[in-house]
Amino acid sequence: MNFRTRRITLAAVSIAAAGTVLTAARRSSGAVSGAVPRWAMRLRRGAALRMIISNRYAGVMTVRRPHALAVPLAVAGLVLAGCTSTNAGADSDSGAVRIVASTSVYASLAEAIGGDRVEVTPIIASLSQDPHAYEASARDQLTISRADLIVENGGGYDSFIDGLIESTGTDAVVLTAVEYAQEAGIVDAPDHDDDGDEGPEDDHGHEHEHLDGVNEHVWYDLTTVSYLAADLAEHLAELDPEGAETYEANAAEFAVGMSDLDGALAEIVFDHSGAKVFVTEPVPLALTDAADLVNVTPAEFSEAVEEGQDVPPAVLLEASRLIQSGDISVVIANAQTGGAETTEVIEWAEAAGIPVVEFTELLPDGETYQSWMWENIRALADALG
Repeated sequence: MNFRTRRITLAAVSIAAAGTVLTAARRSSGAVSGAVPRWAMRLRRGAALRMIISNRYAGVMTVRRPHALAVPLAVAGLVLAGCTSTNAGADSDSGAVRIVASTSVYASLAEAIGGDRVEVTPIIASLSQDPHAYEASARDQLTISRADLIVENGGGYDSFIDGLIESTGTDAVVLTAVEYAQEAGIVDAPDHDDDGDEGPEDDHGHEHEHLDGVNEHVWYDLTTVSYLAADLAEHLAELDPEGAETYEANAAEFAVGMSDLDGALAEIVFDHSGAKVFVTEPVPLALTDAADLVNVTPAEFSEAVEEGQDVPPAVLLEASRLIQSGDISVVIANAQTGGAETTEVIEWAEAAGIPVVEFTELLPDGETYQSWMWENIRALADALG
């Protein structure tokens, strides 16, 4: 296959995903032309970005897009790549680029793009750990001090990373996912009194305070992750020029997988646009928003649960009425955390015959980022019926 054919093959996959998005948007709104809903613009923007990435990074494989809810071969390949990538046990003299990720989610992304040319260490990898409350150790400090590149979530989610960066004085490149979400228009950028540019290009701006009113769980937004993956490939190529071709090829393959995920979300939009969901915490809202599902959870409920506080009795009563009303299609809970109120919600849902889907904040064992997202989207689609 020649260079031009490879470029067209990969670009066509992203174009197909974008077309699926627009078709679903128009069918769900009953319009043949005219304004496209906000959720469709988000998916289309993501698909367009991945088309650009595929054009920029000439692909190394022919991809035939499968049915949206069947895990693609491209994703299966990334599962194997993630299992064979150099990890924290790699020889320190191997010459691999050392990447430290705040959680297993971003470690998986780094492995997908870096392949066997990187040594990836997640600070938090166990589902039993809570990034919000994690206290860094001396070993973590040593790990950060040796990093060439650091990937964090930001937005106050993994603030321990910022503390480690400050205490070590590292000059490693720092990529912050929340900043890519701001660039993608998923979350609002904070106001600054100065005229400085605080966007993703500011690789050494280590001040990341909690963003009030912002859902910082941005790894559930496909466009944000696509922006981050593309930039990660470019930074790795700068740190390791000899591996530039590998990083470009991996980024192109990753972009294809992200386009397939877009298509799966578009199918949910077509079949279930406007369906109401109740979430015990705001963790999956970026994904449910992209699927055009309506979150009817009282804000005071999900905020209290996320902060580990008691839900006010009046709010708990409102939640009970909502679930028992018969208007809720799915209840989504955080499998890693919970409490009395979360347990009650799940029991109410089960009693009312409402499907309950559990999402996590960290990567389950044996999964890559994309295979994990496929499982989440499939679980959501199955619950919706």
